[in-house]
Amino acid sequence: MTGLAIAFVLVAAFAHAGWNYLSKRAAGGTAFIWLFASMSVLIYLPLALWIVFIQQPVIGWHQFAFMVGSAALHSLYFILLDKGYTVGDLSLVYPLARGTGPMLSTVAAIVFLGEQPSLIALLGAGLIGLGIIIMSGNPLEIKKTTAYKPILFAMLCGTVIAAYTISDKLAVSTFLIPPLLLDWSANLGRTCMLTPYAFRNWNSVKEQWKIHKLEILSVAILCPLAYILVLSAMVFSPVSYIAPAREISILIGTIMGAKFLAEKNIKLRLAGATAILCGLTALSIG
Repeated sequence: MTGLAIAFVLVAAFAHAGWNYLSKRAAGGTAFIWLFASMSVLIYLPLALWIVFIQQPVIGWHQFAFMVGSAALHSLYFILLDKGYTVGDLSLVYPLARGTGPMLSTVAAIVFLGEQPSLIALLGAGLIGLGIIIMSGNPLEIKKTTAYKPILFAMLCGTVIAAYTISDKLAVSTFLIPPLLLDWSANLGRTCMLTPYAFRNWNSVKEQWKIHKLEILSVAILCPLAYILVLSAMVFSPVSYIAPAREISILIGTIMGAKFLAEKNIKLRLAGATAILCGLTALSIG
């Protein structure tokens, strides 16, 4: 990766871990998701309009299809992530979801996009997989408890991450949709999809806004910012490197869970996060 791509990914990692921490702390459910998506649409609207009217990108049927598909996949991602945070810790759900995504993204990039990561990069991906296994804990204990629920939601979330990573990579690099416009359209699509729910549960929406206004506005800014930076890096860097490298946020999120949320089993989870970080280092070298 280039130095600029690495800078984009590092800033995105801190922004991404930050908004996940705020989402976990708020635990606002679908109402919270609708609110921060709506705020994102409003906050980034001037930039989206600038791109449309000044840059004038080509938006044909293919581009429109990718924008709608991105909105659907990201909506499913946020719903699954919220479910995982409802039943599990930030330091468990976040690393597993983020670790599963790049593993599958790397495989998909090789199979469907024809990318050829080096042997060191593939070894790095293997270390990420090892970290995921470590963080999953003892499978015998998982069967005795309800601990499988957050792990299940995290894995499903990671699968969706892999799907939208490949789709959005094609959108920005092949069909030349500007990254900010792609993310803005995904937020707009998610807002529209969840509006019927918001109207049916308006009291919950008002309560979330009253209690978690700061978190909503912060996530509305940080969430698009993190992904726009990643999409921008994808324009000139292979997805099989970008997708795993951005997951340094795994270590950041794990530390946030330990320091700010007083979560348990942190030593085990930090060990898994360390293995993932070693994998990321190998990916960067490769």
